[in-house]
Amino acid sequence: MTAGEPAAGKRRRRYEPDRRQRLVEVTLDVIAEHGVAGTTHRRVAAAADVPLGSVSYHFASLQDLLVSAFTHLAETAAAAFDAQMAAIRPGVDARERVVEAMLADLADNQRSAVLAYELYAAAARDPRFRVITQRWMDSTRRSLRRHFDAETAEALDALMEGLILHATLSTRPVDPRKIMDAVRRFVPGAHPG
Repeated sequence: MTAGEPAAGKRRRRYEPDRRQRLVEVTLDVIAEHGVAGTTHRRVAAAADVPLGSVSYHFASLQDLLVSAFTHLAETAAAAFDAQMAAIRPGVDARERVVEAMLADLADNQRSAVLAYELYAAAARDPRFRVITQRWMDSTRRSLRRHFDAETAEALDALMEGLILHATLSTRPVDPRKIMDAVRRFVPGAHPG
């Protein structure tokens, strides 16, 4: 063994300044695969290929890790939705763009829906997660208020969540026309952005 080489059986310590953020992202992968109930420090460490102590170094508890992961999920999704709503040009029917954004999210992958439902289940039991879902809803509603009044934005947000839930859990293919029809019935008249 030469100077600077790790002893047999020991791995060289990696310098990874963004390890905490990577652990947050890997935690979402673990949650998507195993659910909140199946997420452990050990699983996250294995998925991230880091020592178990690295997870507990960056997060005081599993709860802290889960809160950080779900906060990242909600903030990332809210920012993406806000960008979609901000991109709606004046004179365009905002209802159609909202449905397009919803359908794009559904088509993207099942992972985002699974993670959202894991967050919702956790929020139903623990107020720390409910803070995250409330912030996410508030952000989505602010984005919708770019094009709709406050009451319509709040109700449209709830309608979208319900439509996404039904589409995600159904065994039938998603029919974009039915979703658009539901939004048009709920929000009649043209709503230019």
